[in-house]
Amino acid sequence: MGYNTPAMPRARVNRPDAVASAPLARLPVVAIVGRPNVGKSTLFNRLLQDRRAIVAGEPGTTRDRSYGDVEWRQRRFTVIDTGGVVDRPATDIERHVQEQVQLALAEADLVLFLVDARDGLTLPDAEVARSLERSRRPVVLVVNKAEGKAQRQAPLEFLELGLGEPLLISAYHGEGVAELLDHLLTLLPPQEETAPQELFLKIAILGRPNVGKSLLLNTILGQERSIVSEVPGTTRDAIDIVLERDGERILLIDTAGIRRRGRVEPGVERFSVLRAQQALDRCDVAILVLEAPELISAQDTHLAGAIAEAGKGLVLAVNKWDLAPGAELREEEALQTVRGRLRFAPYAPLVFVSALKGTNIDALLIAARRVFDERQHRVETGELNRALATAVARHAPPPVGTRRLKLLYGTQVAVNPPTFAIFVNDPAAVHFSFRRYLENQLREAFGFRGTPIRLVFRGRREREARRAAPGSTPIAAEARPPRAP
Repeated sequence: MGYNTPAMPRARVNRPDAVASAPLARLPVVAIVGRPNVGKSTLFNRLLQDRRAIVAGEPGTTRDRSYGDVEWRQRRFTVIDTGGVVDRPATDIERHVQEQVQLALAEADLVLFLVDARDGLTLPDAEVARSLERSRRPVVLVVNKAEGKAQRQAPLEFLELGLGEPLLISAYHGEGVAELLDHLLTLLPPQEETAPQELFLKIAILGRPNVGKSLLLNTILGQERSIVSEVPGTTRDAIDIVLERDGERILLIDTAGIRRRGRVEPGVERFSVLRAQQALDRCDVAILVLEAPELISAQDTHLAGAIAEAGKGLVLAVNKWDLAPGAELREEEALQTVRGRLRFAPYAPLVFVSALKGTNIDALLIAARRVFDERQHRVETGELNRALATAVARHAPPPVGTRRLKLLYGTQVAVNPPTFAIFVNDPAAVHFSFRRYLENQLREAFGFRGTPIRLVFRGRREREARRAAPGSTPIAAEARPPRAP
């Protein structure tokens, strides 16, 4: 049966008296808003020091909200990038963008209202300012693209908006951004004093509507914590519950069912789906609930791909297996069917469960725990380079055009998910098939069951900067036999 082998120890889920509702501490939220093409995504990327959002000269590039965490002077907060605000949306896409902006404002503790110094004060700016006044959120007026002397004189007209004296920045060049961050810290809610918490497992339960996610959560908890209904879409918000199980804490996140994008209705359902996507960002391991007898649909494949792309651990739970005819005889056939559809995630363990009858619930949690442990696994640099040398000896990298790839050395740079930096002579010469081959070889050598692993290929110059790193023996040297005495 998928993951539930006879040697697996059995465990008990604590009864309701051992369950407590305890959401994780929430970071302050800052939303960046403004009319189209004033530089919101550029500022978002500058604050995160990462090119997270797509930046283009055409208005309307940003449609959905983007989230990122910023740390400045030992304070952390979340920033939301939004699409451009328009007063009268004319298309479905524009209406969707405005809906996203309103959701961002509803979440925000503070709003950065971004305007363009080169354009000066415009009527759309004044309309956005009036809408922000109605939101009753603290607003900081920020004048972007204020690089030259002329631009520094223009912002005086923005005083007419009645939002106080504006802050002048150039998001593209980074001018004034440090001062902006200092100002934000004076306006954000006080930081909560919390005792440091030990690392613990965070599980998000994801899936299509009406596959039994909430019933599965209730069965795990031994009580009706989530509403269970035959009507798809009963769960509208992500629900955080901390479970004490065998002396350890597990955060369970129940989410709304996620339908295909084209079928998601505007309003509450769209908001619910966005919260489910945020739950994926917060978890370590996602339990993707499939449904017998359909087993796996195109939407299930899409969700599994989103989980893998997010770098999260993945456990597949085939629910309602008690309803499948001849279930015990069909487990191997079902396993092959799921594996055939999820070729990009062959590492994911699969457990056949019945949320209604409580079958294999312990095995499901044990599988999630094992995946979490695999995500924390570190490989010594020497071991890693020996494994890479063996892989290269078995199968040399294919040439890309006239370029021949040479691996210099590798080292693990992160866990959760396991991430490896591999230094090569030319990162552009890494063929996707060789990347996939190396990933398979690392799994064969070190496990990492249930979790994606990330390979980052870096060039020779970066290698020189890290040459003194302990254990950074070149792979070519690892592959050579020792010299005879």
